[in-house]
Amino acid sequence: MGIYLNPRNNSFAEACESDIYIDKSELIAFTNKKLGKLGKCICVSRPRRFGKSVNMNMLSAFYSRGCDSREMFEKLKIAKMPDWGKQLNKYNVIHINMQRFLSNTHSMDELLNLLKRSLLWELTDEFGDVRLFDETNLTRTMMDIYNKKNIPFVILIDEWDCIFREHKDDKQAQEKYLDFIRDWLKDQSYVALAYMTGILPIKKYGTHLALNMFDEYSMVDSGEIAGRTGFTEDEVEELCIKYSMDIEQMRYWYDGYQLNDDVHLYCPRSVVASIDRKRFDNYWSKTETFEALSKYIRFDFDGLNEAVSRLLSGERVAVDIRSFQNDMYSMQTKDDILTLLIHLGYLGYLFDTKEVYIPNKEIFDEFVTAMKFEGKWKNTIEAVEKSRELLALTLAGRSDEVAAHIEEVHRQGCDPKHYNNEQALRYTVLIAYFYAREKYSVFQELPSGNGYADIVFLPNFQNPDGIPILVELKYDKSAKSAIQQIKDRHYPDVLKNYDKILLVGINYDKDSDNKKHECIIEEFMK
Repeated sequence: MGIYLNPRNNSFAEACESDIYIDKSELIAFTNKKLGKLGKCICVSRPRRFGKSVNMNMLSAFYSRGCDSREMFEKLKIAKMPDWGKQLNKYNVIHINMQRFLSNTHSMDELLNLLKRSLLWELTDEFGDVRLFDETNLTRTMMDIYNKKNIPFVILIDEWDCIFREHKDDKQAQEKYLDFIRDWLKDQSYVALAYMTGILPIKKYGTHLALNMFDEYSMVDSGEIAGRTGFTEDEVEELCIKYSMDIEQMRYWYDGYQLNDDVHLYCPRSVVASIDRKRFDNYWSKTETFEALSKYIRFDFDGLNEAVSRLLSGERVAVDIRSFQNDMYSMQTKDDILTLLIHLGYLGYLFDTKEVYIPNKEIFDEFVTAMKFEGKWKNTIEAVEKSRELLALTLAGRSDEVAAHIEEVHRQGCDPKHYNNEQALRYTVLIAYFYAREKYSVFQELPSGNGYADIVFLPNFQNPDGIPILVELKYDKSAKSAIQQIKDRHYPDVLKNYDKILLVGINYDKDSDNKKHECIIEEFMK
């Protein structure tokens, strides 16, 4: 039993004994299927505080020969599976956190030297009876031990990508590191399983993965382990029932990472903190600083400003993730920035439609905070901060003031080359009504009557007695025609549970001298 070789199960025991623990032991059934086979090298990337290290401690406790974990795992889901204990505590485990080695060294040469010496120290101490060809060579030493003892290694590497996050522009150090990982793990018979976790997927060089022996499971393609890292919808619902927390509030604040049709993930850090404190707030984002997001949305790539504005308005934005080089340095396009933000947890990603979106209230707030300190977002932030006033004006039926407000947001917040654009008007209106998301669920192109309502605001759990708002947008027509279309196509029919609805028609006349915006607000009684 050592620090890195065949560690005890103390860390996982602490997690199991915590007040809030979600059993993810079914992950072991997945890794058991990979032992000693093609696909035995696995890399799982998730944002910070999504439960990666807890899973790593669980795998260590399960496979390590340095402890007896049967009693611990007999209580977990894995014990319900056939032959679950066949691999229990049967492997030589090496469990390392690369961030700790990085923090204690000043160069890649120092890091790799410290890592090798640390592992060799424990290997030669544990297997002193094995004749070693070269006690200074880590790969050969592990090969000699395996050939003599016939017990393969499970190698667990946490924070594997810290080099690429903290030394973004040191390509030479990155290449040395990747060469070491490849030589240590690729095609080595002593490796039964290599399981790495980090925030970023594996670094690319050109079009080739540097560590192409790894199967990757990331925020853009999680495969069959989508729900094994992070809290799922069902798990959060159970916690809300147990601790008397409002599930609707929990969804509003922390839901939104939709990894596939069946799995919505929540950040464990945020859910646990909200339960501990009995209130909803920004918790995950406090593990990062707004500067991290601010740095990337200030890039001057064509289309990035518009994409961020659309995201802030609640829209989805198409993204091509293929050019991303899996680092935090080689940014060439807006798609590279948006892809990085997926992996950092600032954006959700829909695999089928290849679109990104801001997942929840917690992340919306983080975007607003980051943008406040960037001059080019000044007008957008002013619109967001004044959106509370706009909602009040709308509910009061003060149509002229609503039109003036939207006109100001459109004029100040939209890129001139995209100003005369129907889509620009839509996300201008959505940004102008940003505060409404606190009290309403927002739907676009909602099937209604004999058509699709442009924007519908439905009162949410925080506003149960609110009046729904149905908005129709027109371009070079009239606000009156917008109201008439709502009535003619029976859009209010979709709001069956409401006796009173607020109808809002907004028109933008692009050919008028002052780019005139017009608004009509009517109450509609069923």
